[in-house]
Amino acid sequence: MSIDFAALADSPRLLLHADLQPVQGTRFQPTGFPDLGPAEYKGPDGTRMLLVESAQSMANRLEAVCWDDAADDWVAPLRGLPFVRVLDSDGEPLTNSVLEAHRLNSEYIARSDDFSAVKEELGYAADRRFDARRQLVPWLLKYDINSLIHGIFLEEIAGVIRLPRVLSAFMEARAVDLAASGGVKHGLEPGKRGGEGNVPFARDEFVSPEIRAYFNLDLAQIRAFGLGDDIERLLVALALFKIVRFLEHGLRLRTACDLMVEHGPEITCPHEFSLPSPADIERQMPELIGTVAAAGAFADPAVTVIRHRA
Repeated sequence: MSIDFAALADSPRLLLHADLQPVQGTRFQPTGFPDLGPAEYKGPDGTRMLLVESAQSMANRLEAVCWDDAADDWVAPLRGLPFVRVLDSDGEPLTNSVLEAHRLNSEYIARSDDFSAVKEELGYAADRRFDARRQLVPWLLKYDINSLIHGIFLEEIAGVIRLPRVLSAFMEARAVDLAASGGVKHGLEPGKRGGEGNVPFARDEFVSPEIRAYFNLDLAQIRAFGLGDDIERLLVALALFKIVRFLEHGLRLRTACDLMVEHGPEITCPHEFSLPSPADIERQMPELIGTVAAAGAFADPAVTVIRHRA
C-alpha cells in the first residue's frame, strides 16, 4: 500500500501513538534529568505519570535509526538525501549532521572554515530582515533535510535563526509504581583515597500498565514551507519512515529499558488516513528522493564534506 497523501491534504496534523511493553519482565528505566532524576508528575485526574522519553531525546533517536553505522551512510532506502560529513585532520570520518544532536549548528560544522561558503549562501545579515521561508528552508533542504524534520537553532551562525520541529514525539507511562533496587560495586581496594571500596548504590525502575509513544507531524508547517508537492510528499514520507523504523528497531532505549510494540501504531488524526507498512514506505523512498534530487533541490553532490581541524 502506498502512502495516501491525499488523505492528509486537509489536515493540519498527523497524530498517532503506539502502546509499548517491556520485552521481558515488567520493569523499565525512564530517562533521567540532572538534579531531578525520573520525571514523575500527576495527570489531570490525579493519576501518577512518568515521562519515559523526552521530546529532545526522541528527536535524536528518530535520527539515529536512519543511520547505517557499518556503511557510515544513511540506511539504504534513504541514500541520496543530503547531509554534511565531517572529517578529522587526517581525513578520517569524525561525525556528520545526522548524528550530531544540533545538526548543522554542531560546533564541528558551523565553526569549520570549510563550511564558510555554505554559511554565506544562507544570506544572513544583521542589518537586514531574515526571511526564513525564502532563505533558511531551501538552504536546509539543500544541505541537511533532517533539519527540516527535527528543527534547528543556528546559534553558531546567528542567535535569531531557528526553525521548530515538524515531527515531535515523546513517551509517557500511566499509573506507575516504583520498583526500587540497588547493588554494590565490588572489586575496589578498601581504604584508598577517593572513596574506593565496596560502594553501594540505589536504582529506581518502574512498572506501569500503559507505556505509550506519541508522534505529532505538523503538516501545516510542511505546507507553509512552500516547497511544492514533490518535496512536501518527501518530507511526510521521511517522517513516517522515521516513526515506523523507530518502532521496529529503536526501542532498546537503555540497558534496563528494552521495549516492544504491544498495540498499534494507531492513527488518531486524520481518521481517514491509514499507515502503510514499513516495507511499503521503504519502497517509496528512493523514487521520492530521486524526483526531488532530479529537480536540483539538493546539493550536488548530496554529501557536503568538510574538515574539522582541532
